[in-house]
Amino acid sequence: MADEAELSNETRERRRRHFGGLAAEGLAALWLALKGYRILGRRVKTPAGEIDLIAMRGKRLAFVEVKRRRDGLAAEASILPRQRQRVRRAAELWLKRRPALQGHEMGFDVVFLMPWRVPRHIENGLRDHETL
Repeated sequence: MADEAELSNETRERRRRHFGGLAAEGLAALWLALKGYRILGRRVKTPAGEIDLIAMRGKRLAFVEVKRRRDGLAAEASILPRQRQRVRRAAELWLKRRPALQGHEMGFDVVFLMPWRVPRHIENGLRDHETL
């Protein structure tokens, strides 16, 4: 009986995180749209992994990781080198199937969402060589 209750709690927690992530990505997409970006894709799956958002403004194509955390330090700490590499590989695969977009400037951005704060969009925040 305890195992069933525990499984139920795990299931509820998984669902809470899933729907929280969907809401965060929706808010980030809205924020980018308000900044003039056109959203080309959400939760885009590739063999290399998932890209949270793909957005375009002018000739700039942004591959965006969305992070929802309680504060800025936790948000910045959540961007790991492994994620940076995953987003880059996924972007390359996605772009190979869209030759019309291959001449665009590519950006690897991040949007941080924290309670009671305006979303923080950092262009090229997923670059390997810089700290956020």
